Amino acid sequence: MLRLKSSTVGFKEWSLVCDALGGGAQSLILRKGGIAEGKGGFQWQCSEFLLFPTHFHEQAARVHWQPTPEVVTAMATPEVIEIRHAARLEWHQNITDWEVAARLAPFHVWNEEVIRERFGYGDVTGLSIAFCRIYQLPEPWRLEQRPAFGGCRSWLDLPERETGDLTPVLSDDEHVARDAALRALIE
Repeated sequence: MLRLKSSTVGFKEWSLVCDALGGGAQSLILRKGGIAEGKGGFQWQCSEFLLFPTHFHEQAARVHWQPTPEVVTAMATPEVIEIRHAARLEWHQNITDWEVAARLAPFHVWNEEVIRERFGYGDVTGLSIAFCRIYQLPEPWRLEQRPAFGGCRSWLDLPERETGDLTPVLSDDEHVARDAALRALIE
């Protein structure tokens, strides 16, 4: 079980990717960073965070994941953000070799085109990957969309809220096996 501190941080990610993380289909987050990340670019700022789903309809063509009915409903009502999962960052690494990035395909739902775009974006070639333990909130947290949640940035300050006890979406054995497989692949 995990219980987040009362001050909460949100990590913006595509709705369908949040759904895949919450469904146990992946434990990996790939990030390059948005234009509002600042001079230093994207950084893994927090070790525990809520997955803040972002909605745009084009993402369905950019992933190979069939969304759950809850996500389909949530995407139809973008004025309300529904947070259903939290993550604990276990480790992260920068990947600068395209062959290594390509071998990650079985561990995420993004199409190769998306990974290629992110890998080659900006001045520095590569991706930041993070292996996370994903947890289910006891009940979804619904927030009204507001301007403070917008922009091309990864991290958000969210209102304080106790999360209660969170349940891992993967068993300990599944999580350890996935961790070992990913580490073997990138070394």
